[in-house]
This record gives sequence, structure tokens and C-alpha cells, in this order.
Amino acid sequence: MSENQFIVNIAGVTRSYRIGDSRLEVLRGIDWQVRRGSWSCLLGASGSGKTTLLNLIGALEKPDSGLLEVAGVDLGKLSRRAAAEFRNRKLGFVFQAYHLLPELTILENVMLPARLAGGGKADIRLRAEALLVTVGLAERLRHRPTELSGGEQQRAAIARALINGPELLLADEPTGNLDARSGQGILDLFTALRESHPTRSIVMITHNREIAQLADQVAELADGRLTVQE
Repeated sequence: MSENQFIVNIAGVTRSYRIGDSRLEVLRGIDWQVRRGSWSCLLGASGSGKTTLLNLIGALEKPDSGLLEVAGVDLGKLSRRAAAEFRNRKLGFVFQAYHLLPELTILENVMLPARLAGGGKADIRLRAEALLVTVGLAERLRHRPTELSGGEQQRAAIARALINGPELLLADEPTGNLDARSGQGILDLFTALRESHPTRSIVMITHNREIAQLADQVAELADGRLTVQE
């Protein structure tokens, strides 16, 4: 399989943090390849480094050493500004906490990443409205986040993550704040989005092994090392 068939290509990546006079090693020589168009789940106990690894893939942090390529770009070589542009153009983020701006309507929240990227406001509005219809929020466009349920807020956050047509969706415990029914609705939405856009890739953190069964690939972090199951 050629390298361009991988949306994520990681080799020998390490990451540590200084705490006082000591250094905490979080990732110890991670090797991982994620195929384009696949759904990968990342498992691990609390504190195992899952979010650190997702932050590295999302160009929010840089590795201490090793190769980290996403969408064919060596993230370790990007400046802070270039990393921000890369995130906005290539990646979509969905978090356990929805991170919607309370002063904006749901439509305005979804439009925001595209407005930051530039482009015509009318076109961005049409795209945002279409996405909100897709995620089942056609009647909620002008509501504010506090007027929506948790499941509805997460649907809006997913629409926001999709507004710039990302190649890779990064999801950190997207059902963690939801009840079972709402959580299942979010998983069904991820499945439907994947079927409608088969070239888009998903990397999802979860602690739930039942959710991991939906994935094409499961990777588990323990003691700073990654074990991959195809």
C-alpha cells in the first residue's frame, strides 16, 4: 500500500511534559497508520495519552521526536500559523464538550470556521444550512446553544466540524456527555456521514469497547505505547 493511501502516518513519535524537575513520558515511540476513508477508534485508560495523541494528529501540539504526517503534510515542520491554516482546511474537530459559542445562533456557530477561512457569506450560509438539515437541526438554525439539548448541541458541533469539507474528522469522546439514546443517535449520524462521504476518515477516542466495534481499526494506548488491531 502506497504512503498516499494513509491519511495519518506516524513513526517513532514521542511526547513528554516537564513537571517541576522531572519529565513525564506520555508517548513512547508511537507507530500508527490510518487508511484514508477508514474509521479508527483509539482506546485507553484515563491518563494513557489518548488526547495527547489526538492533539498531535490535530496539529494542536508538536511531537518531541518522530515522523507525524497527516494528509501528506509533515506536521512537525509547520509554523504556528501554518498549523492553524492546516487545521481549518483539512481537519474537523468534535469534542465531548460541544464548545459552541453561547452568544451565537446555531447557524452562526456552524458558519464560523468557514468565515475564518474566507469566502462569500451567502455561499457559507447555504452550506451551513444544508449541513444543519443533514444533521437533523433544520428547525433549530436560529436557536442559541442553551436552547438545545445535549444531543442537539453535539449535532450542531458535528455540522460545524464539516463546514470546510475536512479530510479527517477527529472526535474526542463525542458521546461522553450524552444519555444512551442521544449517544446512539450521534453514532448513527457518524455512520451515515461516513457512508455519504466514503473518502473522509474518522479517528475517534472512546472508552467504550462496544463503540469501538463500529470501527475498521482499533488502537489501544497503554504505558505510552500503541497496539493496533485491524
